[in-house]
Amino acid sequence: MEKARNSAKFSTRAGRGRAGLARLAGLAALALVPNRAAAVTALAADHPAYADLVDLADSAPLVLRVELRKVVPVEPERAGRMRPGRARVYVEARVLDALRGSLAAPQVRYLADVMLDARGRVPNLGKQVALLVARPGAGAIEGSGKEASAEIQLVAPDAQLWWGQELEGRLRAVLAELQAPGAPGPVSGVREARFEAGTLAGAGETQIFLTTPDGAPAALSVVHVPDQPTLWSASFSEVANGGLAPARETLAWYRLACFLPATLPPAANPAADEGDRARAAADYGFVMAALGPCGRTRR
Repeated sequence: MEKARNSAKFSTRAGRGRAGLARLAGLAALALVPNRAAAVTALAADHPAYADLVDLADSAPLVLRVELRKVVPVEPERAGRMRPGRARVYVEARVLDALRGSLAAPQVRYLADVMLDARGRVPNLGKQVALLVARPGAGAIEGSGKEASAEIQLVAPDAQLWWGQELEGRLRAVLAELQAPGAPGPVSGVREARFEAGTLAGAGETQIFLTTPDGAPAALSVVHVPDQPTLWSASFSEVANGGLAPARETLAWYRLACFLPATLPPAANPAADEGDRARAAADYGFVMAALGPCGRTRR
């Protein structure tokens, strides 16, 4: 919820709409003079966690690789509250490639938050290459031909990532997972968990039914067989797949590790027998331990 609020604030403050971006575009044209003598050193590529990439890309209609052409700092009184060590900037950039979606213009303009340098200033970002996770903006296309520019809006203030070949490969893999047929959808919690004892001593199965925003089926299964390791699996369809647990840093893993509660909610453990409730809670804990931490690094 905190990330959603922060994104909403960013959207509201993003230049205060078309007028804000238009004014900043004018400042860019008047105030920014390219430093032709200075050599351009590529910034080190960002290294977000897998969960960070999915957080950003999950519902973003645009993912672009761009080269920054003009960067103008936004006045502090217009930028709003900023994290320490960061500044909000207006950017004009040339589109190099579209990893997802398409635009009707070869250039884009947008607002982003960037790290300040050791002097506390916005560094020279001209000609830096970045990956943008964004949505179309409300403004009209400006200019024509090769100079036509479309307004876009980053999905979060930090959704401009400094490019690297490895990072682009990771992001492309995430996009492929999200767009694959039958891709696991979002999970929002636990609806019910029940343990059923088997016919042999020590045998049994716990089924854990999950809640999803759209009502799509999602469930976990933990199986106990005497003298065999405990096994668990996840299903995101009406039919339990009976397969293996999802591997770390896959979309199914992300849906579970990053959104399920750490412990089984008492309301989702309704068995009358105390022993069955204890087994269901223990099996849920077994799954969460196997999943491990989500690993988000974004604030």
